[in-house]
Amino acid sequence: MTAPTSRPAALRVAVLVGSTREGRFAPVVTRWITGHLDQRDDMDVDVVDLAETPLPTVLPAFGQPPAPGTTEALAQVGPRLAAADAFVFITPEYNHSYPASLKNAIDWHNEQWHAKPIGFVSYGAISGGLRAVEHLRVVMAELNATTIRNTVSLHNAWGLFDADGNMTAPASDAAVKTMLDQLAWWALALRDAKAVRPYAA
Repeated sequence: MTAPTSRPAALRVAVLVGSTREGRFAPVVTRWITGHLDQRDDMDVDVVDLAETPLPTVLPAFGQPPAPGTTEALAQVGPRLAAADAFVFITPEYNHSYPASLKNAIDWHNEQWHAKPIGFVSYGAISGGLRAVEHLRVVMAELNATTIRNTVSLHNAWGLFDADGNMTAPASDAAVKTMLDQLAWWALALRDAKAVRPYAA
């Protein structure tokens, strides 16, 4: 008789909300995505909203410690990124790219991204934020992260939700499931690999 296998521990997924703009649409998208995550028993979610956890915009000189007060701000974000097994980036598209607030959060951290998968949820007008995602792929490759091919792209996003914030396009819900399934596969594979040997960054 084959002994039953133990269920892997739930994956810790940090949802990074990249927009900090006043009147942003990001909370609507975030509630929709976290609703999908909450339905899964293989993932625990931690929403890291950069509007609620602002980081300094001036980085220290190379090799120098952060300025006074910076350490406290970083402590609100860095440990949560380090604890994550995987990430979902929620980003709008500004001028064919992603927000400066998101790039700033990325640049303040390094090893927190190593050998971890990232799924993208983008939104915008006709492009659906796809150009922002393509820019992010290049950046995150430099930081030793693995980006998921299948994205969730919301074209003309403001027309996809009803007045209560409910998604009205079933194809978008299906896209979330595909992306999260792939994210889980990579997160488990990379977590298991790092348990055998440290990642060679």
